[in-house]
Amino acid sequence: MGKVLIIGAGGVGTVVANKVAQNSKIFTDIMLASRTKSKCDAIAADVKKRTGVSIKTAQVDADSVAELTELFKTFKPELVINVALPYQDLSIMDACLECGVNYLDTANYEPLDEAKFEYKWQWAYQDRFKKAGLTAILGCGFDPGVTSVFTAYAAKHHFDEIHYLDIVDCNAGDHGKAFATNFNPEINIREVTQKGKYWENGKWIETEPHEIHKPLNYPGIGPKESYLIYHEELESLVKNLPTLKRARFWMTFGQEYLTHLRVIQNIGMARIDEVEFNGQKIVPIQFLKAVLPNPGDLGENYTGETSIGCRIRGIKDGKERSYYVYNNCSHKAAYEETGAQGVSYTTGVPATIGAMMFFTGAWRKAGVWNVEEFNPDPFMEELNRQGLPWHEIFDGDLEV
Repeated sequence: MGKVLIIGAGGVGTVVANKVAQNSKIFTDIMLASRTKSKCDAIAADVKKRTGVSIKTAQVDADSVAELTELFKTFKPELVINVALPYQDLSIMDACLECGVNYLDTANYEPLDEAKFEYKWQWAYQDRFKKAGLTAILGCGFDPGVTSVFTAYAAKHHFDEIHYLDIVDCNAGDHGKAFATNFNPEINIREVTQKGKYWENGKWIETEPHEIHKPLNYPGIGPKESYLIYHEELESLVKNLPTLKRARFWMTFGQEYLTHLRVIQNIGMARIDEVEFNGQKIVPIQFLKAVLPNPGDLGENYTGETSIGCRIRGIKDGKERSYYVYNNCSHKAAYEETGAQGVSYTTGVPATIGAMMFFTGAWRKAGVWNVEEFNPDPFMEELNRQGLPWHEIFDGDLEV
């Protein structure tokens, strides 16, 4: 049905490559590209072994619009799945506009020199994508992504008005390392060390990092200390669901992880500005990334599971009701299927489903869109088919 180009050969790229190959009736021609072609070749060989499907590979610097456009003109994809770094979103979108290619990503753009998560840079592309007749689908991982689709599904089927939304993200897995991040360390550490922020009564309220926390119970896992942090889907959800009175995001962290994080910050290794070392400029957090375990290599011995979902309160037929929709994902099962751990799996599978929605026509309209602006139903159906089954609890104790 369509030609797809995947950009990014980390853990998420590994999952996307496997899942698009599993759905070869939709994805008839597949290419995987990244800065390091040997990584793409290794993933392609593994995918061939697992699925029997051949994937083309290429080298590209996703910071370079010129290199991207050259690749796009050669391969002629109909859709790009961007699972590279968030810094590269805009260069890839520019190349898409230049070559008439549709676009999908899993995380919003952030500038290299500032830990700032905002959609404004990508929303500014709305008119250009509309004029070009191209679709851009933003934030199609799990969170952002599935959590926004969960919310849209709840709004469509279970509520007349959603008033309170709490997105809860628990990783109860154990990778056996003293300290490791579950996705790109540079992005992960920037994300969890910034100030918290949530929406209440029409305005944003800022908190100190990890200032607000409480234990929450996760299905099949039990109680885990959960910390209020800012996460990008809140920005689009409060815009697209104007009945929201409050929207928050919670994530679990172990005490050992937080201790390591404090040390990293206190000694300056979380800095994103350049410092001079042995006569050359280095960015401390980029050096740290080089010495930490590669998130893509954590899967083999990873035990336990993730649990991510939405706890929602609102009104239906004049009565208050609550609703909890969630998915639990086994790290072991994810690794056995794709060679990647559960955090990569929960991001890569939704990106693949979003691409399926585009190629089947369910999510295809000119412009730049967040996932909650599309029909959630076909996406929700595919989650059950593609390895991320979801569960519902009606009128239970939301704890928040």
